[in-house]
Amino acid sequence: MRKFGLVGYPLGHSFSKKYFTEKFAKESISDCSYENFPLESVDEFPELINSNPDIFGLNVTIPYKTQILKYVDVKEPSIEKIGAVNVLKIKRVHNLITIFGYNSDVTGIRDSIQPHINEKVKNAMILGTGGSSKAVSFALKNLGLALTLVSRDRKPGTICYQDINSKILEQTDIIVNTTPLGMFPNPATRPDLNYDLLNERHILFDLVYNPEMTLFLKTGKERGCTIITGLKMLYTQAERSWEIWNDDNL
Repeated sequence: MRKFGLVGYPLGHSFSKKYFTEKFAKESISDCSYENFPLESVDEFPELINSNPDIFGLNVTIPYKTQILKYVDVKEPSIEKIGAVNVLKIKRVHNLITIFGYNSDVTGIRDSIQPHINEKVKNAMILGTGGSSKAVSFALKNLGLALTLVSRDRKPGTICYQDINSKILEQTDIIVNTTPLGMFPNPATRPDLNYDLLNERHILFDLVYNPEMTLFLKTGKERGCTIITGLKMLYTQAERSWEIWNDDNL
């Protein structure tokens, strides 16, 4: 039995276990299982791998997409630029364990946003600076967009929420929420923006998927914005994970 799973903390909001359990049943994949592995500290990761010799692959979610890098032996080339991983492939040869790191978020983000890109869409604002934000930045740069990063705290290369004025929003075409704001069990939260300044030419993309229609997206929709939910990204990145785990050339 090959075992796969998700590491992060907490994992009550996890989509992955349900998705892969249903996938295995639907596709009659009887030799695989998928479990949640909540780790209160990333330092628990080596023990998880050593004590579960049947784990062949893992997804990584918040808050460990960047922290887990210290345990990755081989990284796909883009990881150096992204600075975060969300897929691990574990190869065991005799007593040697090698951890390979990939980022399938980039595929999901690109496939979600690319249909909305045209000559008028040039500038993107990314809310949050964590591991998911790094993947969004990488994907949007590759789509030719200029980026503005927003953080709660002032740091080099970013602006703060209080810096977002009408001029900045007027020049922004896409706003991507990479923070947990709006996620179950706190669906009444949303990023701190002046939503009254949004209109039909703005595109809002939320990486939060539970609930699918977050308060961030709902408020934008009420103001005529185009909205993109996190579900398409999830489906795409999950299938990319499965490809990675089963491709002997990766």
